[in-house]
Amino acid sequence: MNDAVCSLSRRDVLVASGAALVTAAMPEAVAAAPVPVQVPLANAGVHLMPVRLEVNGRQVALSLDPRTTLLDALREHLHLTGTKKGCDHGQCGACTVMVEGQRINACLSLAVQHEGDRVTTIEGIGTPDALHPMQAAFIKHDGYQCGYCTPGQICSAVAVLAEIKASVPNHAQADLMAAPAPTGAELRERMSGNLCRCGAYANIADAMAEVAGERA
Repeated sequence: MNDAVCSLSRRDVLVASGAALVTAAMPEAVAAAPVPVQVPLANAGVHLMPVRLEVNGRQVALSLDPRTTLLDALREHLHLTGTKKGCDHGQCGACTVMVEGQRINACLSLAVQHEGDRVTTIEGIGTPDALHPMQAAFIKHDGYQCGYCTPGQICSAVAVLAEIKASVPNHAQADLMAAPAPTGAELRERMSGNLCRCGAYANIADAMAEVAGERA
């Protein structure tokens, strides 16, 4: 009985001593702890800017944080989610769209830079009932696998053939088929900024070559 009392007393002493040490250390620990910083919301205090765009033939008016990329304006504000967010560093090409007919990486461009510009996304290239020739060729030649990079690939491919056509003297306004067909090597070089992690490059080149009027 005395042993049990002694054991309990010893335990009580240890617990009480430990609590005293923790309590004594608390003021110093609290004083040394960093003061929490209230982080403001992303748009708190930010002056929103009006931006007008023509997207896929439709006039749109937005009020955006001036830091908003064109990619985020399209996806988050206009809900055009066909344009993909890949690396967010302009290295993969998944976010490729056409602005005034020129292909760009939408993740590297601010929306406010494109006031009044004509923007074409994959949703404006064609529809399931009226496919663009490039979309039909991608399907025919199996130019996609997982499909994540495909919207950017198609937008870039359409723009590439337009670039080639425009570079040929006296063919700026001619039909695409009137321009000399590009070689497979040229198509691959021009498309090098669009990555396909599934490795469908050969099929993509075949699809582009067919639309350009030549099999690679």
